[in-house]
Amino acid sequence: MTAISAALVKELRERTSLPMMECKKALQEAAGDIDVAIENLRKSGGMKAAKKAGRTAADGVVAARVAEDGSGGVLVEINSETDFVARDENFLAFVARVADRAFAERSEDIAALMAGDLESAREALVQKIGENISVRRSRVLEAPVIGEYVHSNNRIGVLVGLSGGSAELARDIAMHVAAVNPQVAKPEQMPDDVVAKEREIYAAQARESGKPEEIIEKMISGRVNKFLAECSLVEQPFVKDPDIKVGGLLKQAGADILGFVRFEVGEGIEVETTDFAAEVAAQVRSSG
Repeated sequence: MTAISAALVKELRERTSLPMMECKKALQEAAGDIDVAIENLRKSGGMKAAKKAGRTAADGVVAARVAEDGSGGVLVEINSETDFVARDENFLAFVARVADRAFAERSEDIAALMAGDLESAREALVQKIGENISVRRSRVLEAPVIGEYVHSNNRIGVLVGLSGGSAELARDIAMHVAAVNPQVAKPEQMPDDVVAKEREIYAAQARESGKPEEIIEKMISGRVNKFLAECSLVEQPFVKDPDIKVGGLLKQAGADILGFVRFEVGEGIEVETTDFAAEVAAQVRSSG
């Protein structure tokens, strides 16, 4: 049987809110693969839903730049090791230089962007503050109308591109995207493999009900449609006025959503954590 670390059990418990022993059992059955464990738990009805938020293990800020005519914008993420440095004036001045350069060159190529003086500036900053600084990513969005929103903590930034409407409308929708975090703009844009995975999970749940197959198929379709609506921007209730969907808000303004970019500092980055007490205990046992 696969040995499961306490740290892995703890992470699954944080993501599912299930008891420790259930988490350990699920991980053992999944050979230590946490994503497979969550999928199996969902199929068996052992949990209502996995927490969507993954671990955020990097600090830093996001920054946005938008053209004066509102037709294009860029979003960048620059990482530091601690929140303390992320508020440092020297670090923020470097962020501004990177954002300005990315916008001027409309560049998503980090290696090309950092070649020359910016890389020298990064290295000098690392020497000065004693922390690693990393320019992680840059995204360019072009559309007839661009709206941007960067949250007050500089940890979440959004660009929204519209055809029609106004910069104010685009900014309102960018605020919605920052708050609600939709996966796609429209239901038909959801990747086929994601829909197939959700359908597989709902099918396993529905067949446990013992109902006739034709009823089960209706249950599955209903749950898939609900999933698509919840995760698609245009189908979500507008955060500033839940009585209207974002799609309805756009229609009223004679506008359409062409795309959006959302960055959250550190999303998808994990750092290795060490259980020092367990490590020492293991060393003591092995030396005995």
